[in-house]
Amino acid sequence: MTNDTWTKLREDLLLHVGRNNYVTWIEPLKLTQLAEGRAEFEVPTSFFGNWVQRNFADKIRHRLNEAGIEVSRIDFCVARAAAPAATRAPRPAPVAAPAAAPARREEEIASAPLDARFTFDSFVVGKPNALAHAAARRVAEGGPVTFNPLFLYGGVGLGKTHLMHAIAHELQLRQPHLRVLYLSAEQFMYRFVQALRERQIMDFKEMFRSVDVLMVDDVQFIAGKDSTQEEFFHTFNALVDQNKQIVISADRAPGEIKDLEDRIKSRLQCGLVVDLHPTDYELRLGVLQQKAEHYRRQMGDLVIADGVLEFLAHRITTNVRVLEGALTRLFAFANLVGRPVTLEVTQECLSDILRASDRKVTIEEIQRKVAEHYNVRLSDMIGPKRVRTIARPRQVAMYLAKQLTPRSLPEIGRRFGGRDHTTIMHGVKKVEELMSTDSQLSDDLQMLRRLLQA
Repeated sequence: MTNDTWTKLREDLLLHVGRNNYVTWIEPLKLTQLAEGRAEFEVPTSFFGNWVQRNFADKIRHRLNEAGIEVSRIDFCVARAAAPAATRAPRPAPVAAPAAAPARREEEIASAPLDARFTFDSFVVGKPNALAHAAARRVAEGGPVTFNPLFLYGGVGLGKTHLMHAIAHELQLRQPHLRVLYLSAEQFMYRFVQALRERQIMDFKEMFRSVDVLMVDDVQFIAGKDSTQEEFFHTFNALVDQNKQIVISADRAPGEIKDLEDRIKSRLQCGLVVDLHPTDYELRLGVLQQKAEHYRRQMGDLVIADGVLEFLAHRITTNVRVLEGALTRLFAFANLVGRPVTLEVTQECLSDILRASDRKVTIEEIQRKVAEHYNVRLSDMIGPKRVRTIARPRQVAMYLAKQLTPRSLPEIGRRFGGRDHTTIMHGVKKVEELMSTDSQLSDDLQMLRRLLQA
């Protein structure tokens, strides 16, 4: 294969991986050998080679085979002259860009690949995630932001990573000259350890502290890793001092992350901390309707019976990821067997998911967890005492019983010492009113939900 052929294939890859990934990971590759179904590329560092092998080798092999060049194996070998610079990003040749575009920096940032599906356009906004979405949008606009960092937290499948990718996509579109670095906390730790091992810690510091926007996903993974926490703390401070934007995500609030240093918790709490609440019925239905519309555009003959999406929104309450996966399986099944998507087909195809979603939280379990959380006796919660320290936890338990169980108000009342259903209704309404003004109560409810639904 000639160099001209590889150049054309690289240009084809640009269309499939995006400009940022192309400049960082594809353009620096140098084809050094092609024989007996094996292609060898020279790379600047071992980290670079490992990353390309994991994330882009299959795409490269596919493009080579499409061009009629039979390749079954791709290897990446470190260039001898470049081997010491293991933690630095490559210095690629410039890519043709409009004359008005700012010149690229000398050093490129090795950002993790972004998922093309995770954009603001594909994010369904509802009451549980409206604040998180609005805050992410504000950061993505690239102008002055009054909060730094933006800290997004919530359970699995509620949209944290989606919003992180959407911010990065939007920033690249609006301000391509910005150095946006997105990676997981695990990748941050890996690069830090690699820098220590290869004695390139100053290069590591220079790279991470020269970005314009730093985005770290699942920061809870650095908890308990003392050296990594130390470096993260100093990186965080250095960027804030330069007025550079930081966006962080985790599966829980900063104060709830066990083994995370107090000084890091304090820094993370100094900006805007936003909880992505568990999905409600309206949001789940919106997600299903959007995904169903996407499938309709792909398969024009797809027939969905009335009530199917509403049924799924009611029954599958775990998270959006499970919901989308269930719909994907359902549509694939209906398409393969040539049947319309009816309620009967839905129950047949998704029987295992529906059974798993049938795991019911009991009122007794709710009462016990709430009593433990507020440090009150279970007998007092059920009993007649009306002092505030008992009444408020009781109302929280009533609210959760109404939200998380199929029991009627009279049934719930009987489990709370034989109280009338109007008392339960009053307790539920009181909690709903306080949620919008009492942030501590809102946090308590979200944590109790996670504990009960785990």
